[in-house]
Amino acid sequence: MAQTNATIAKKARSRAEADFATWLMMAKLGSFDDLPPNAQDFLNRYRARFGEMSEAKSKTVAVNEIYLTYYKEMGGTGPAPEPEPRPMAAGGDNVVKFEKPRPTSKPAAAPATGRGKRPMPVLLIFAAMVAVIVGIKFLVK
Repeated sequence: MAQTNATIAKKARSRAEADFATWLMMAKLGSFDDLPPNAQDFLNRYRARFGEMSEAKSKTVAVNEIYLTYYKEMGGTGPAPEPEPRPMAAGGDNVVKFEKPRPTSKPAAAPATGRGKRPMPVLLIFAAMVAVIVGIKFLVK
């Protein structure tokens, strides 16, 4: 049962973080009235808290409220487990530096056996299409 609660807690935490970020962005883009009533309630409490504490602390409290609600809705029993703290990035934000993928070595080409199908050259296909079109026009006249 503890494993089930841990799984529920993890899913509820991920959903709470994603939903809060989505709701916050929608509110910033002017779609606050389009949000469901529970989302509007959470955002109103977030805004009220934002005047009393820092933005980061206010976001953390709001996500925890949503997490607790989702944990109960998903069937979690007992007190919701405390989520594992997430490691912070060196810069303190959630921006990931883009890295080019490393070039992979291409697998060695299979030796030509002479019996394999050879691809039809593009020029030959084009010439055949032109011949068919000219033939159709000739037959139509």
